[in-house]
Amino acid sequence: AGKEEQRCSENVFKARAAAKANGRKPSVGVEPTVGLGAALLIFLGVGIFAVGIAQTFQQVRKHVYHDADNLDTAFDAGGKVSIGLTATTIVSQWTWSATLLQSSTVASKYGISGPYWYAAGATIQIIIFSILSIMLKTRAPGAKTFLQVIKARFGKRTHLVFCTFAFFTNLIVMMSLTIAGTAVLNSLVADLSPELAAMLLASVIGGYTLIGGLGATFYVSYFNTALIFVLILMLVVEVFYNPFNNPENPFGSSESVFEFISCWKAPEEKMGNSGGSYLTFFSSGGLVFGIVNIVGNFGTVFCDQAYWQSSVAAKPLQGVWGFISGGLVWFAIPFTLATTMGLAYIGLSSAQGSPLLTEDDIMKGLAAPLVAQKLLGTTGEYAMLFLILMAVMSTGSAEVIAVSSIVIYDVYQAYICPFKPDLKDGQCILCSRYLRKQKDNEDGQLCDCKSTAKCDACASDTIARAKSTSSVKPHYTCETHGEYKEYQEHLLNYKNWCIVICTFLSVPLCLFCWAVNLNLAWTYYFTGILISSSVVPIAVSIMWARATATGVISGTVGGCAAGMTCWLTYASTYPGGLSLATFVKNTGEEMPMLVGNIVAIGVGAVFCVLVTFITRWNMTPEIEEAEWDKTRDIDNPLSPWVAKYKGELNLDDGENFHDRPPLEIVIRKFRAAKITAYVAAVLFTLLFVCIWPGSMLSVDILDLSGFNVWTTMSRGWAFVAAAFIIIVPMYQEVKAIYKQVAKNREDKIREENNSNNGENQALNQNGILLNRLQNQIYTTARHTNKQEYIFQRLRNTLARVLAISKPAQ
Repeated sequence: AGKEEQRCSENVFKARAAAKANGRKPSVGVEPTVGLGAALLIFLGVGIFAVGIAQTFQQVRKHVYHDADNLDTAFDAGGKVSIGLTATTIVSQWTWSATLLQSSTVASKYGISGPYWYAAGATIQIIIFSILSIMLKTRAPGAKTFLQVIKARFGKRTHLVFCTFAFFTNLIVMMSLTIAGTAVLNSLVADLSPELAAMLLASVIGGYTLIGGLGATFYVSYFNTALIFVLILMLVVEVFYNPFNNPENPFGSSESVFEFISCWKAPEEKMGNSGGSYLTFFSSGGLVFGIVNIVGNFGTVFCDQAYWQSSVAAKPLQGVWGFISGGLVWFAIPFTLATTMGLAYIGLSSAQGSPLLTEDDIMKGLAAPLVAQKLLGTTGEYAMLFLILMAVMSTGSAEVIAVSSIVIYDVYQAYICPFKPDLKDGQCILCSRYLRKQKDNEDGQLCDCKSTAKCDACASDTIARAKSTSSVKPHYTCETHGEYKEYQEHLLNYKNWCIVICTFLSVPLCLFCWAVNLNLAWTYYFTGILISSSVVPIAVSIMWARATATGVISGTVGGCAAGMTCWLTYASTYPGGLSLATFVKNTGEEMPMLVGNIVAIGVGAVFCVLVTFITRWNMTPEIEEAEWDKTRDIDNPLSPWVAKYKGELNLDDGENFHDRPPLEIVIRKFRAAKITAYVAAVLFTLLFVCIWPGSMLSVDILDLSGFNVWTTMSRGWAFVAAAFIIIVPMYQEVKAIYKQVAKNREDKIREENNSNNGENQALNQNGILLNRLQNQIYTTARHTNKQEYIFQRLRNTLARVLAISKPAQ
């Protein structure tokens, strides 16, 4: 008591006396004070806003960029997303509701080391993923999912194993989202049942995802991320500045926060904090959390199709910079929010003289909502509601799209209803002939299928479908591409059902987690044990030509089995063992989780490399070329990857859709992006894992000046990140749309001039016009008067051009 007297300031004793004055009882828990009606209005408003943004995106892509409404566009958003929008999407996808809640939980448990390890332990994976992003773009440019690469290289058996792990990943992410979202909604909203909360979350996620596909998530993510940063900065300003002199807020400066925290002793034995202080980096509990966090998050990034999808949607260099800037911006969210809210929770507990939450409530992630409620009242409650809703919407929609893309491309298209079930590797999906000469059949006839851009029959189909006003469009008549176009339309319709089903399956999943009382921390820790064994096998499948099917399977399955075994074995040594009553408690302890995570990723890596060398010792340039030819064959003949990258690769239009440059040329063109990714990955990993923590270990317990530097740095990072993520994407997108509109206007003027200038100009323009019409192949049946007017103009112009060009043919 004497020691505590010495380190507590007068303000702390005054606050504690005021908390007990007039017989007041200590406050425990979050009080649900938001009315159900108000909460429903918030959900409805946010849902309508998101649907409006999704519709705006659709109109921009259709009328400005003239994107085709086809399957690939639904899952890659046109493949030309800017750096800013890629970064925004990465930030919003990686900002789980768990990010906002669990980061504050670890801050309230371990002090200043908790937010840092949460942020650093989940930032390096995003930056390292930029390497995989550029590798995918150079070695499998036509792939829409990472599982397509695995199937092309290793066959069906390996593909099914990795599909299982990919679904596990999406399942765990959705579990974390729904558990956190439902916990916060239940704690803040009066009379809201878990069932209704789960249904509301599912409805909001599914509504706009169904309308806009992946592309809509980019625009909605921008507004979500911007709002998240605004709300975080609002909470930061309240805690550290108290601009409105709120009497309920005992803080108002770094000094006052420091006074309250330094007077509250950490449970030294349990958390391992040096000197029983929350103001130290010497925290064994914090370090254990950091290691588990780093290992587990490798699995949730590398094995989650949502991040590969963001890579697919951007061009190579933009994708690399998008992931790097996205990772650095995201760092600010858990670092600043948890440093602010977690330390404010400790300070408020100190001001009251007793903890404000039970251990169970802290594990549910309720530290941040409680601080918001205590300091900002109703405003704080609504701020937390919006924060959680934004996080659930962004990540939830990305996960739904990810699951849908796996179901479409890797389950339905691969096994349930393939276009050509008997197709062999290296054969054209349209004509079944080989794309390249085969060793055993040098004289065999090769594929000579034209690209759709140079196909006259496709142009005729486009005109016929543009003229049709019926809700049911005419069938395609092109002998080369017609059947495959019909098949793609079938898949597009199936995609919509997929999104609806995946969204509403999250409801029973959420209720199951709620029923078995699964807490957020347990789910978070368990992630790595289940899926991190697949991290190295996935990386080598796109980076290492030597990798074999046996190697990647043994690494993934063996690592998972070893991790599970060690985890359960260690947990069984705790009192109560693995009995039903103590299973969640004992298996959720930090040391069993740490051992399980490290064993899973370590054994997975070792098995994968060793077995690969055992099964393929000799490696020749011919074998390496053959391996990457398999991945480069992944393509959609209606929109081949060469057409997308011909600007970057300085290519002319090929006669056939599969005409492509050698791998060496592609690698050379994208070498700058590759070097950027490697340098950033190495530098930031060293900074976040070694240099920064190492420098903090030179200080035992922070004094006031050290604490000021720490909190000022967290606030500064947040302000800079907010400025970047709000200004840059908006500027880049508006600039890109403006340039495209100007280009469209120039094309239109040129077309009109050429149509009046005679035969030669008309012939030259014919290809351009057919191309523009080609982009409208899949337009939907819902034509407005404006769309009919556009089609009428196009038909008239085409008729004039064809009339002029006919005699010369």
